[in-house]
Amino acid sequence: MRTVLISIVFAAFACSTSAQDEASASEPGERGVAVFAGGCFWCTESDFDKVPGVLSTTSGYIGGRVENPTYEQVSGGGTGHIESVQVVYDPRRVSYPALVDHFFRTIDPLDGGGQFCDRGSQYRSAIFVADEQQRGVAEEIKMKLAQALPKPIATDILPAARFYPAEDYHQDYYKKNPVRYRFYRRNCGRDSRLKKVWGEDAR
Repeated sequence: MRTVLISIVFAAFACSTSAQDEASASEPGERGVAVFAGGCFWCTESDFDKVPGVLSTTSGYIGGRVENPTYEQVSGGGTGHIESVQVVYDPRRVSYPALVDHFFRTIDPLDGGGQFCDRGSQYRSAIFVADEQQRGVAEEIKMKLAQALPKPIATDILPAARFYPAEDYHQDYYKKNPVRYRFYRRNCGRDSRLKKVWGEDAR
């Protein structure tokens, strides 16, 4: 039943925004940028790289007080930064609403204390919005998906801030270290939890 409700919700949203998307159709070569925090950035990067129309993903840190933070600083807590991924996409091939919807289905939005086995505010889920249009989209999708979930959504919607790319060894980690990545993801329980939250709609 939850799967049916979620599908209906997003279908309705897609219809309501299709005219707006067409009216703001991008010129050739134009690119969109979105930033999402979904726990471990290795996993978030991998999940978005699978989306047609996504041109690049960059793991990094955002939202904190420390300039040029390191992984050790952020993962230890206390910087205010959150592990995140900057997504560059082709708006002619994938819309911002579709990316937001995809993001929600790759996280546990009911967990405000981190994501899966990674605990602490530096691993919480969030959408960083660049303008009021992105904020409106994110808030509307969050509100509609909340109607199909058993508890309130804990995912924050925050204003965009300076994004700091993570160290080189974190970029494309799932490609560079596939065995270690799969071991981490499986043992962290990410995919099993996603199935419990989203059912067949888990990504």
